Amino acid sequence: MQNLPQQADHLNRFRMPVSIRPVTTRHDLHTYIYLPEKIHAQNPNWLPPFFMDERTYYNPAKNKAFRYCDTALFLAWRENRPVGRVMGIIHHPHNQAITEKNARFAHFECFNDEEAAFALLDAVENWARTHGMTRIIGPFGFSDKDPEGLQIEGFNELPILVTATNQSYLPGFVERRGYAKKLDCLDYRIDIHQDVPPAYARICERVQRNLPYTLIHFQNKKQLRPWIVPVFQLMNETYQDLYGFVPLDEQEMQETADRYLPILDPRFVKVIADDRGKLAAFMLGLPNMTPGIQRARGRIFPFGWWHILQAARRATQLDLLLGAVAAPLRGRGLDILMGWNMIESARKAGMQTMESHLILETNKPMRAEFERMGAKPIKRFRIWEKPL
Repeated sequence: MQNLPQQADHLNRFRMPVSIRPVTTRHDLHTYIYLPEKIHAQNPNWLPPFFMDERTYYNPAKNKAFRYCDTALFLAWRENRPVGRVMGIIHHPHNQAITEKNARFAHFECFNDEEAAFALLDAVENWARTHGMTRIIGPFGFSDKDPEGLQIEGFNELPILVTATNQSYLPGFVERRGYAKKLDCLDYRIDIHQDVPPAYARICERVQRNLPYTLIHFQNKKQLRPWIVPVFQLMNETYQDLYGFVPLDEQEMQETADRYLPILDPRFVKVIADDRGKLAAFMLGLPNMTPGIQRARGRIFPFGWWHILQAARRATQLDLLLGAVAAPLRGRGLDILMGWNMIESARKAGMQTMESHLILETNKPMRAEFERMGAKPIKRFRIWEKPL
């Protein structure tokens, strides 16, 4: 009975008309950034972002993407309470590269309130029309390095970094507002003690014996740093045909390195070089930190870092972040060599499972490789599109 006033207040809030307001003040931005924490207050599978990073992400002085993108932030209100948010993005360099006039909606969140969801989508669509755009896609941020799409399957699975952890009702709102599927991404998981075929180890040994490439093992982060820029350079080369990919420039490479190097574990960084020391392939993994980030509520300070560190030490799952093989060297088994060594490192660290990064539904070679290892798709994420 004690919850009845709160429930009644919640219902009354949804009877008030919805108003959409652009984010124009620091207080508005604070509300926008922290609103998902309220929307997901009862969602045990929500993975909060690092709010310190969120403040940097939305700061035009610190995020250079604002220099070449038009953006708009909107909040949905019922009376004086925020009930949803959305970001609009027009990525001019990408539009020029693909000769299209696309807008993007991103970071879409709201309570289970269809009217508010429709009003938010309408607002970003109208904004896009005023800028001459003819199509809108989303959810899609500044680049493919932001969370892509909305999760549509696998809501009971453990969430991981850099993927959406939306409420299950949100995709329905998007579809009922006239959006159609553009593409799906899949997330695979493998039991590294049971699912890996025995022949995989023999294939790996043969590859390592017959090819003139060296798998480099790292003992500390100091050894890792010289490889960071080559890794991003190879990523720029190999990811250029992936939908929405935006290459990193030298400054962004260094900034990204400074951001992620502190949390990388050298045991789960696999690099292959040729006989001249040139990078040929790489694979990056990270112990799953989800329980620690949840317990820290996305806040690193004052004590969140300790919860995150403890979660990484106790992790039984390894999350794969990135991987690439130079185009001329594909099909020679370098991915098998890295994959098997990653599995071996994970086993030694006491891991039980390994989860992939997002893989485009149309990326059949990569999907086939994971499935050959015994991995199974456990989550699906969707990006939608709509003509304007």
